[in-house]
Amino acid sequence: MMKHLLTHYCKFIAIVGCLCASLQQASAQMENDGIMIPKNYICAGPMFSTSSWTDYWEGTFKRNNGNIGKVTTNMYSLMATYGITNDLIATVGVPYITTNASAGTLQSQKGFQDISINLKWRGYRLKTAYGNLSLFASLTGSIPLSDYQADFLPLALGSHSKDFTARAVIDYTYGKAFFTGSGAYMTRSNITIDRTSYYTTQLIYSNQVELPNMSDYNFRAGYRSKYLIVEGIADISTSLGGFDIRKNDMPFPSNRMNMSSVGGNIRYRLKSFYGLEFSAGDDYVVAGRNVGQSNMIHGGITYIFGLSKQKTVQDKDSFKN
Repeated sequence: MMKHLLTHYCKFIAIVGCLCASLQQASAQMENDGIMIPKNYICAGPMFSTSSWTDYWEGTFKRNNGNIGKVTTNMYSLMATYGITNDLIATVGVPYITTNASAGTLQSQKGFQDISINLKWRGYRLKTAYGNLSLFASLTGSIPLSDYQADFLPLALGSHSKDFTARAVIDYTYGKAFFTGSGAYMTRSNITIDRTSYYTTQLIYSNQVELPNMSDYNFRAGYRSKYLIVEGIADISTSLGGFDIRKNDMPFPSNRMNMSSVGGNIRYRLKSFYGLEFSAGDDYVVAGRNVGQSNMIHGGITYIFGLSKQKTVQDKDSFKN
């Protein structure tokens, strides 16, 4: 009965902006987990994350740059999820981003990033003496909320592209232990930058930049009970195209951006105030290409409630998966 969607911000897809390697989109629930909420319930709340890095990969070469020092990205987001049916939920997330470099002359950035809308559908569920198996399909779309500058890495608020992601999720539970795996493919639109030519692997006379599509694989396992979830997470995000940052050059929106990270989350629901839940976690980039080696700390508070006064205890039990 717990496991509702929740929260920490969704590593949703979009490693938006190269060395900002942890600029990820927020979502009231995780599109890559096995958690649902019942029909006519709403889960909403604020989330916060902060990530920073000093070392980054210039192509495959790991280095740092004293001209920019430590790059810090903060995200403040509001998100809400609604149970359309017991097997279909919709989530909307709106993040506000701030970026800052501790050294050099690059100007800090702040503003609203991209609004995201996610639909997650549980298409199959099997309960046996050997555990429970659920299969999900997830679709996510995002569009920029403001006219921020994408061609200002590593301090850009995002990629300023229109993104669409399709994800398949498998979730297996045995008692209170669980394993969830998912794979996703994200398409990204072209973007417009404030210059009429730029260099990738060749000189291009245009203000249009084609961003490479991306793939993402996410794995999580741990303990899931009525009031507590503790999980370890591994994530692998890969650009399906792009080029490396040139030696001692600035990053560019269409760089190849690969990132592998590991981390953990904890979510706790109060027994004395059942609808209120707290979450916290940490994610660390262990390998990458054209991204910063960031450490992200995140947390949030969500509250879940039913729109109908005729809900029963049986409704709450459906939070279990």
